[in-house]
Amino acid sequence: MPPPQYAVVAYVRNDLGCWVEELRREIHPEQAHLPAHITVLPPRPLGGSESHAIALLAELCREVSPFDISLGDVETFIPTTPTLFLRVAHAAYKMRELHDRINTGILDGQEPWPYMPHLTIAKFSTEEQVQAVKPLVDDRWARYKGPRRAHIDQLTFVREGQNLTWADVAPIPLGREVASRTP
Repeated sequence: MPPPQYAVVAYVRNDLGCWVEELRREIHPEQAHLPAHITVLPPRPLGGSESHAIALLAELCREVSPFDISLGDVETFIPTTPTLFLRVAHAAYKMRELHDRINTGILDGQEPWPYMPHLTIAKFSTEEQVQAVKPLVDDRWARYKGPRRAHIDQLTFVREGQNLTWADVAPIPLGREVASRTP
């Protein structure tokens, strides 16, 4: 049995995230269980224990201030993979800097493609499936009136489970934790 895969994601838990999840349920119900997220570190095996990975992530993220991103056009990764996504348009460089910062030590992984920040709508089996739903998704995105931004203030370290599921292992806040006040 291969070692488990781990990833680091930033969940999008606002109206935009809800919109993506509802759209995904409609166009690709097999992935309806996946929460809206932006992958910061793509799946990889760990070079050490979960506890060491969590400690490293906490240390590396302590110096990164929370930030906002905005989402741009609907795009695909065709012909590389049959994936439909929203590109991070504003502050993508901050997502890339965060990726590069935490892609180190026991979290370091050889990635098959350059990192490009995006919010996945759905990953399909074939290019034809993507082409069939892209006009609908383009239209829905053009008519979407909600926020097109997300606040990135926490990452989540996740572990791959059975049947395309992922389990949250640990939340990782960005920036220094606020010290509690003493009376």
